[in-house]
Amino acid sequence: MKKIDIIIVDDHLLFSQALNGLISNFEEFNVQAVLANGKELVTYFSIENKYPDIVLMDIQMPIMNGFEATQWLKTNQPQIKVLALSMECEEETILKMLRVGAKGYLLKDIHPSVLEHALKELHTTGFYYTENVANTLLNSTNHKKNQNNIFFKEKELEFLKLACTEMTYRQIAEVMFLSPKTIENYREALFVKLNVKSRIGLVLFAIKEKIVTL
Repeated sequence: MKKIDIIIVDDHLLFSQALNGLISNFEEFNVQAVLANGKELVTYFSIENKYPDIVLMDIQMPIMNGFEATQWLKTNQPQIKVLALSMECEEETILKMLRVGAKGYLLKDIHPSVLEHALKELHTTGFYYTENVANTLLNSTNHKKNQNNIFFKEKELEFLKLACTEMTYRQIAEVMFLSPKTIENYREALFVKLNVKSRIGLVLFAIKEKIVTL
């Protein structure tokens, strides 16, 4: 059986080496390289002809950070799936990683079994997010079954697309010529309609259903 190739990009040596050992013990996976930042990743691809299936990407790194490296991959090697692995759980950080092309996002304090499951799901389906990021959105039988029954009002769809940008909710209200309270109502209505609990969930839905292309 051909193993799934992984490249780890993280500037914390002890963590990256421990991660290397952990993933090497997963039956279906092979660690192709361990690199310290995005610049090393770009240099690696300029030398090597073998591309991995997945890049495990830290975010805060010197020289070339995870945002920049993921954007570079999206532009130059879009077939490679990026799984962000970070200590940062702020919504803004997660959304920014999604916008630059990450297909999954995990926190570094996860259990090893969750990491293995995430890598498998990402390789098989193209996406992976933990339940607290996007509960039933991705690759859910019920979601696919109910997908055609979801109806968006024109303003809801406009709001959904704007929610995928870097605008604040107040800025979205100004662009749509609506009050912040009305925007809040649209947000809450979509939370219920799409069975999500955060702006991240809205963005993931829009990406998955190709309502937006980030």
